[in-house]
Amino acid sequence: MFRAALTAFLISALPLCAAELGDDGLHKPEWLRETFKDLSDDLAEANSEGKRLLLLVEQRGCIYCTRMHEKVYPDAAVAALLNDHYFVVQINLFGDVDVTDFDGTMLSEKDMAVRWGVMFTPTMIFLPEAVQPGATAAEAAVALMPGAFETGTTQALLTWVRDHGYDSGEHFQKYLSSRINLDNAP
Repeated sequence: MFRAALTAFLISALPLCAAELGDDGLHKPEWLRETFKDLSDDLAEANSEGKRLLLLVEQRGCIYCTRMHEKVYPDAAVAALLNDHYFVVQINLFGDVDVTDFDGTMLSEKDMAVRWGVMFTPTMIFLPEAVQPGATAAEAAVALMPGAFETGTTQALLTWVRDHGYDSGEHFQKYLSSRINLDNAP
């Protein structure tokens, strides 16, 4: 009886929908896109599907990336936003795969991350539907969010970008605060 209870407890403690790790040690959820990492092509494909391009910079062994993949991204509302509204391309902070930026510069993932000023994982880089000629991904980004966040904050961020909250001039923190206040209203 004790053994059955212990087994049930251990199974319940495991994440239900955690993404498997790829050969590079990074999580590979079903909503992640495998591309040639030519950002102009990725943006065109995202637009053709009516989705927003999201660059997700991660690294092998990142405890914060793991937390996001085990606790936040599997949440039904977050997963639906990612599946339905985002074209997500993963960038390995220390990877050697070539990435072609919007301005035509081709560098390895690790060198491109340096170019973009990414120093922390995970970092989410949200791109607009159109990028000005000569701009880099970091310059064109409508939002650049380093760090791991709770489910509610992540859902709010994905919604704010999807709905062009940045166009209204409303700062994301004010948007988030208003959602928190609404969610906690009596």
